[in-house]
Amino acid sequence: MYFGLSEDQIFFQENVSKFLEDQANLDVIRSITEGEADDVQKEIQSGLVNLGLSSLLIPEEFGGLGLDMLFATAVSQSLGGGVCPISFTGSYVMAPIAINFGGNQEQKEKYLKSMAENKIRFGVGFSEYIGARDNANIEIKDNKINGRAMFVLDAMDSSHLIFADKNGIIGVVSSEAEGVDIIGLTAVDKTRSYSEIKLSNVDVDVLEMTLSSLEAIEKSIDAGRIILAADSLGASQTLINKAVEYSKERKQFGRVIGSFQAVKHMCAEMTAELEPCYSLVWHAAHCFDNSPEEARLMACFAKSHVSEVSKMVGKKATEVHGGMGFTDLMGVHYWFKRIGVNRQTLGSPELIREEAAIIQNF
Repeated sequence: MYFGLSEDQIFFQENVSKFLEDQANLDVIRSITEGEADDVQKEIQSGLVNLGLSSLLIPEEFGGLGLDMLFATAVSQSLGGGVCPISFTGSYVMAPIAINFGGNQEQKEKYLKSMAENKIRFGVGFSEYIGARDNANIEIKDNKINGRAMFVLDAMDSSHLIFADKNGIIGVVSSEAEGVDIIGLTAVDKTRSYSEIKLSNVDVDVLEMTLSSLEAIEKSIDAGRIILAADSLGASQTLINKAVEYSKERKQFGRVIGSFQAVKHMCAEMTAELEPCYSLVWHAAHCFDNSPEEARLMACFAKSHVSEVSKMVGKKATEVHGGMGFTDLMGVHYWFKRIGVNRQTLGSPELIREEAAIIQNF
């Protein structure tokens, strides 16, 4: 029995990869991360929207493509592999999942249709539910929201923001609302945006779900973790490819370094460790839509394990490049940093393993 991506999923994935190769090469990425190509970044985003990224997970009844998590995972692999300078996890995955599972019909009509038409974009701040930091609490009460959210995904240039409190209650606010203060954070990964947001007595549209129902917030976080794992998977594969290519060209002592046993072993170890991660991530994505009893645990496994493997790949791929791996010329650091931030976003491996233990009643 074959378990993997379908022809349609591979075709979608290859289209995204081809687009990034044509429109977002290393020189373009470098200029964007240095803040010199905002117009180019907007063109890349527009092109990806035209490919269907903004409506990927939105049900057909609300104008979306109505595809599943495995499609989104395939796309995320390509985005990570091409170190895409456009955010995907929050605005195009977590937000529609949260609204689709947590909103009433009116809220779905209002937000999902506009998202499918690319009229609104969301920033996502669920850190309060996952693990709030000191003096960074969110309170949703009497249709008002107060507090401070850290490491909000995709908030820059967003039209709306979606937050959750420690009880899993989810609310939507306008980015332009009075009392909303968005502060961009300087992260090592400059290919995506992260923000701190302060909220002072802001009107909030609370998603109509019961206090005992945590399905919306948990499904959204599970989706985000799977997508981040897939992003790191794609980034890791690109790093391996770059390391192998470099080892075939770089010469030392009159020989290409790829002929040295130590370099061969590093490349083989990276490949051997990464290969099983494909089936793990794909299975987690499959469970998300088809096996709800396994879904949360598999999302934890995928995120925590891929985070560890991709960290190793980033380290060894940089070592294969030698001193050149630390320079801006090769650009290896873009993938290395992206993997590092993915590792911590939506929960570190240690935190997620603890969640997995609780799920299994350990």
